[in-house]
Amino acid sequence: MKALILSDSHGWKKEVATVRDRHQDEVDVIFHCGDSELPYDAPELKGIEAVGGNCDLGSDYPDEIVTSIGEERFFAGHGHLFGIKMSELNLVYKGMENDASICLFGHTHQPVAVMNKGLLLVNPGSMREPRGYPTGSYAIIESDEETYQVRFFSVDGQELGDLSKTFPKE
Repeated sequence: MKALILSDSHGWKKEVATVRDRHQDEVDVIFHCGDSELPYDAPELKGIEAVGGNCDLGSDYPDEIVTSIGEERFFAGHGHLFGIKMSELNLVYKGMENDASICLFGHTHQPVAVMNKGLLLVNPGSMREPRGYPTGSYAIIESDEETYQVRFFSVDGQELGDLSKTFPKE
């Protein structure tokens, strides 16, 4: 299974479409973890599973997505509704409640990949307004029977090797 994860693009259209088009033929699913600031039916989001963030207006976006791709079950939410800036514990509980193996979130604008209670938690960072890292980013998660590989990339497609990690499945 291979998944492309975007978040916090804050109105960027061309960049979202460019990243989507760059990877769409090599991934099984694409997620946007909120704050796209684009209409739900924007052409740039075509083919992307997207949740609403605190900067997304309207009620077209779901607050959460739960879906299975291959052997993996994803839980995705922006993060503002479960206090992600204070603790990742509510995200972990949401993932556990939904039998997820991978939890995706945005909101903090900080790229991160960690294992917590057997769940892979990934924030791809912010494409447009990065915090805690000098460049905008997105992530690609690849899983096989034994491991998760999380690779981070700059918006222009350069791998950010210092952020990328591999985790054994628990």
